[in-house]
Amino acid sequence: MRFLLLACLTATLAAGGAAAAQRAPQESARWPSEADAVRIVRDPWGIAHVYGKTDGDAVFGAIYAQAEDDFGRIERNYLVALGRLAEAEGESAVYGDLRQRLFVDPARLRLQFMRSPAWLKSLMVAWADALNFYLATHPRTQPKVLRHFEPWMALSFTEGSIGGDIESIDPAKLEQMYGTSMPRTSALPRQEPLESSPGGSNGFAIAPSRTASGHALLWINPHTSFYFRSELQMTSERGLCVYGAVTWGQFFIYQGFNAHNGWMHTSYGGDAIDEYAETIVDTPRGRYYKYGTGLRRLKVSHINLEVKRGERRFTLPFTVYSSHHGPIVRTEGGKWIAVKLLQDPVRALMQSYLRTKTENYSSFRRVQDMRTDTSNNTVYADADGTIAYFHGNFIPKRDPRFDFTRPVDGSDPATEWHGPHAIDETITLLNPANGWIQNTNNWPFSAAGDQSPKRGNYPVYMWTTGENPRGVHAVELLQGLHGATLDTLIALGYDGHLTAFDGLIPPLLGAYDRLAEDDPRRASLRQPIESLRGWDRRTAVDSAPTALAIFWGQYLVDSKGPRAREADEPVYQYLVENLTDTERLDALRAAVALLERDFGRFTIAWGEVNRFQRLTDDIVQPFDDDKPSMPVGLAPSQWGALASFDSARPRTTKKIYGSVGNSFVAAVEFGPAVRAKAILTGGESGDPSSPHFTDQAPMYIEGRLRDVLFTPQDVLAHAQRRYHPGE
Repeated sequence: MRFLLLACLTATLAAGGAAAAQRAPQESARWPSEADAVRIVRDPWGIAHVYGKTDGDAVFGAIYAQAEDDFGRIERNYLVALGRLAEAEGESAVYGDLRQRLFVDPARLRLQFMRSPAWLKSLMVAWADALNFYLATHPRTQPKVLRHFEPWMALSFTEGSIGGDIESIDPAKLEQMYGTSMPRTSALPRQEPLESSPGGSNGFAIAPSRTASGHALLWINPHTSFYFRSELQMTSERGLCVYGAVTWGQFFIYQGFNAHNGWMHTSYGGDAIDEYAETIVDTPRGRYYKYGTGLRRLKVSHINLEVKRGERRFTLPFTVYSSHHGPIVRTEGGKWIAVKLLQDPVRALMQSYLRTKTENYSSFRRVQDMRTDTSNNTVYADADGTIAYFHGNFIPKRDPRFDFTRPVDGSDPATEWHGPHAIDETITLLNPANGWIQNTNNWPFSAAGDQSPKRGNYPVYMWTTGENPRGVHAVELLQGLHGATLDTLIALGYDGHLTAFDGLIPPLLGAYDRLAEDDPRRASLRQPIESLRGWDRRTAVDSAPTALAIFWGQYLVDSKGPRAREADEPVYQYLVENLTDTERLDALRAAVALLERDFGRFTIAWGEVNRFQRLTDDIVQPFDDDKPSMPVGLAPSQWGALASFDSARPRTTKKIYGSVGNSFVAAVEFGPAVRAKAILTGGESGDPSSPHFTDQAPMYIEGRLRDVLFTPQDVLAHAQRRYHPGE
């Protein structure tokens, strides 16, 4: 068998051309032994449990298993991370690629790889070997671009959340800055981000004082684009035994747990990115910018992008500029705007991986002290009964005299960063007396009820968003929680109260009640108003008021949201406080008309409108009203739904099909032995022919989580397949 495998590898590499042949002696010679050192066990849901002697073995097996499940998502993630998506998707991806390449330089990453610690370097080598071995043994898999992976590429994607810091830069404005090289692209469709944020994730930590078992509980509930992460377990004889969600193509568990502790990341922590307005000065000696009392030369760089057009590729050159603050990304008010953000990929990857091997709060805290995580809050729980919260991780020290929510004067040295804040200086919680912690991408000042951090104790740049309806919902439930179990925690995480409508509907009812008796709107809106008046404001698959309320609320967001943003106010708060009676009633009439147009009546059950459907392995799913789908009673997070189920907009179908929201979900109990339940949106595999393509969907919809198989004994007792990579 091993002889045949080697023969297959040799033939495949030879077919790959001269470059592959040159790499073959160094790489392919070690692949068989790497594969032999790894055992993969697939459980009844197709989830991979990977075992190896070393961490490198576990990395090799984890990446190989991911490639088996969905190589296409792995490749696309790294095309985006490396700024090479236009090689696969053409000219619409150009400015997304340029944005990435302003910060991600392959030459610099190669050098940083060479200077990495030996242990980390070995994991990156195992990562690349696994992907190359997979491609060599699966000739039917045809990459769009990346036919060979190099270890340094792992440094391009080190953190795992949806849309990293770089994606905060608007590619349309980047095109306005640098688009003269390619004027025709303005007419092309705009590239969508890899994963558009639905604006929600939930993390809850419950102290032993609030649980039935006397053990801490953790709720892991990221809201992402569907199928954005894989679920797996990685185990080695070197202290690694971790389970959870891994972003496709990465070799660390991003949100999950080991036998000792667990962590849930939510987004929108402290402000870790700043913009600097540079004053440009052209001189006979070149282009400069003002700094202090003098001038500094503007750095000029050249970036060449490979772009697909039909069956051919062409090279598109760009000349780009940087100040010492960072790359220039747009113009504003006669200034050139530079973006400053942390770029420390080696330490960032170290922090992401080392987190998975921590054993208690003390060791977890030491990893947090690396301070390279720029976009996450972290909710934590462990077997010692400790619960904790970190609002952000890397937060630069700034002079509070300046408003860093807007571009600051790049010529003023007082606007410079002064190193990162120590963790003790940031917003944190440790074992609050109330016995629970929550974060829903909201501000930290309701994280622990009356034990929450106090707003006045921190500079404003330590948080980036205010309260949201899910935060209100979480506090409402958690403050009354006693004797919690895994099942009551799951029920809490799926609770159907849509708290946003507690503030939105009373003003609507008041507007109707104030109508004159002879106002024709009294008659035309009587039925929809009485439907909403009698609604318990809970989402359900058979609830017609839910459908009406959400169509009404979405019409308000779409029509009045721009006005709220112009006023620099949260959209939800603006809708509650600033609309006229006529605007509220007109929106209800519009919602009724939309429902009647598409479904023949406004009294339609939410589950008839709101559906789950997975048809293909496409990154962006197609939807079809004429093909089978499942009714869903869950609702979008913006209305206060903890278990989020939302759709992409604009909608091209009559029915609403979920594409973002609850993805990997887990409830974990930390005791002498860890216990957990989990679910995925559809299934583990991205292959429509696999039995694990949608096998979890009915349970996902109903909030029926399956038992996690964690110990080797439980995994082997339920094993459906055991094999080495390549077999």
